[in-house]
Amino acid sequence: MTSIPKTMRGVIAREKGGPDILSLDTFPVPEPKPGEVLIKVVYAGVCRPDIMQRRGVFSPPPGASDILGLEVAGTVVACGSEVKDLAVGNRVAALLSGGGYAQYAVADARCCLKLPGFLAERDCAALPEALFTIWHNLFELGRLSCGEAVLIHGGASGNGTIAIQLANAIGATVFATAGTKEKAALLHKLGCAHPIVYRNQDFVSVIGEARGARGVDVVLDIIGGSYMPRNLEALGPGGRHVSVAFMESANITLDFTVVMRKSLTLTSSTLRPKPADEKARLKRALERHVWPFVETGRVRPIIHAELPLAEAAEAHRILEASEQAGKVVLRC
Repeated sequence: MTSIPKTMRGVIAREKGGPDILSLDTFPVPEPKPGEVLIKVVYAGVCRPDIMQRRGVFSPPPGASDILGLEVAGTVVACGSEVKDLAVGNRVAALLSGGGYAQYAVADARCCLKLPGFLAERDCAALPEALFTIWHNLFELGRLSCGEAVLIHGGASGNGTIAIQLANAIGATVFATAGTKEKAALLHKLGCAHPIVYRNQDFVSVIGEARGARGVDVVLDIIGGSYMPRNLEALGPGGRHVSVAFMESANITLDFTVVMRKSLTLTSSTLRPKPADEKARLKRALERHVWPFVETGRVRPIIHAELPLAEAAEAHRILEASEQAGKVVLRC
């Protein structure tokens, strides 16, 4: 292995604001603490929580790096004490508490997934945040199972494309929304039986025509706001509504008699503040239930764009404009 330098390049938000406030600066290479590994980052994934941090809506949890980035893929170059299942030279994809937009990053070893030889770092950098988020929300909280139907909003997003593939892989019927016919065509190729172009189709009507009073069993929502009452209308008896983001608004007015009449469950979660032990539990669940789909190619990341680390601002612009179909990754 090559020697580890003392400094590295990384991207931070100098202040709250738009993409232009992102800055590529020089930082000390972090040292792994007990239970952590140091990763030489090849690619970093770009996520909407990164945008929320840049805007000042979310703050890094205590102890997290000010450098942006929650997911990376690369090679382990150093291990802290108490690391048992990883060694220097292992190729991994990792979920981070921060620090991913950099040439080196530290990760809890329990949140690292070993990469099979045929999987490229570019693709795997797009997986950790989506896999952790979708497994927990859609399958643990939403309890989606074989033979059920799900509505996934933002189907062409990084999380959406993974959610569609996983839902299809376990035998669920997928409805998903997208903004254009081109994106809807992609969703169909990924296993979405009913892609819906929300600009000229009403998803409640589409679901009603296909499912009648049964509706869908689960809604995975990223919009909030005015979508919420319509989502509940689309759910059938005993349905589960899972919120993972609020792109329109988190302030929602509901007629709760709909929830009572249909015996609905409303739930939500956010990944980054979860305790390390809970993230480690989720990683073990992913290895058992989800990673085999990745290893066989049944679930694969869709890469919309690859940009150099210095163009992190452009990556943020792409996500904010919802131009992407799949994920944007940074080459570090």
